[in-house]
Amino acid sequence: MMSFAPLRPTAPLAQTGLWQPDAWQTRLNDAMRALSEIWYQGLFGVDISRVLIALGIFVGFLVIRGRISAFIVGRITRRAERRGWTLGQVVAEALAGPLRMAIALIGFAIATDYLAAQPAVETVLRNINQTLAAILVFWTLANLVTPVAALIERRNRRMPEAMLSWISRAVRTTFILIGLAAVLEIWGIRVGPLIAGLGLFGVAIALGAQDLFKNLIAGLFLISERRFNNGDWVLVEGVAEGTVELIGFRTTMIRRFDQAPVYVPNAQMSDSAVINFSRMRFRRIRWIIGVEYATTREQLETIRDGIERYITECGDFEISDRVNTFVRIDGFAASSIDILVYCFTKSTVWRDWLGAKERLALHIKETVEAAGAGFAFPSQSVYVETLPERGPGQTAFDGAARPARHPAADAAADPDPGEASP
Repeated sequence: MMSFAPLRPTAPLAQTGLWQPDAWQTRLNDAMRALSEIWYQGLFGVDISRVLIALGIFVGFLVIRGRISAFIVGRITRRAERRGWTLGQVVAEALAGPLRMAIALIGFAIATDYLAAQPAVETVLRNINQTLAAILVFWTLANLVTPVAALIERRNRRMPEAMLSWISRAVRTTFILIGLAAVLEIWGIRVGPLIAGLGLFGVAIALGAQDLFKNLIAGLFLISERRFNNGDWVLVEGVAEGTVELIGFRTTMIRRFDQAPVYVPNAQMSDSAVINFSRMRFRRIRWIIGVEYATTREQLETIRDGIERYITECGDFEISDRVNTFVRIDGFAASSIDILVYCFTKSTVWRDWLGAKERLALHIKETVEAAGAGFAFPSQSVYVETLPERGPGQTAFDGAARPARHPAADAAADPDPGEASP
């Protein structure tokens, strides 16, 4: 133990009578004794020097973990590129986070081992190490689900993408729950009795979550029946029309064409009629072209043959036994002779379909005009059998019903007196 020689007071302080050499010496010795005890006993029986060195070890590993993990991930990525393994980048990204945590965990384990703390503190530190190790293991497993699912998708083309995505999310959730149970077991919390004790509570939750389980089971049926996959264009009658983006545990997300998302419960998707437009083999065009009644038979045949020749030769339309293609004189309407145009485009993509429709419409217009015919439009003829007798100076419409005039014509003929003339 350190000791100090008695201090000599100055003359003025000694004359005041406030100087007590034994009391000051005792206080100084007590303070130095306390500092010495803190330094050598430190925290929880560990001297401060060991704590500082352990802290330095841990901080050092935190500093170098980024470089070491980047080096390992880079080696994996470069080797995968040399061997043509396209999933190497996905695996490297999945392992980047766990690698950084693993290096930090090694540093923490070395630091805690160097401390050589008391048994009670050593037990707590050991539990912390085991907890971090369990988190690391199950985090790595959960991250590896994505590359494994991508590998299965490449090897097994028969499994739908939505089912594989659903299974991967379920497996990832399972790993998280198992990891949570392992952490609880490390700290002495028995999971089995805890679950058994929550039996009645679980029954209450099950009764209140009937819709959740109903939607969950309906989602499994949707995926297994392969009604649609992610990216398909579907129409749910009375609900939504758009592109399927995600088939979740409870709902299916459909993004409408105005980019607004619609979340439809899986049970409703399972019970409703769903039209999957993405599975169309071809896309249909059905038009009624009306030409004037003054069109002759030769002109009608010329128009019909010209349209049919274009559909057959242009390459935009499917011409085979799998579809029906018609260009026929269909009937006599109130104001026109109708020509039915019925065909299917090879592409089901909306943009391509619109382009094929536009080209066909322009060709039909050219064909009709080249034949010397014209398009009909709704019209009405009025036949007057008799007119009232006209007196001297009367016109044919005097005393008879005059034709109706448009309100705009009346306004133009009788301007509002409140308006200034231009």
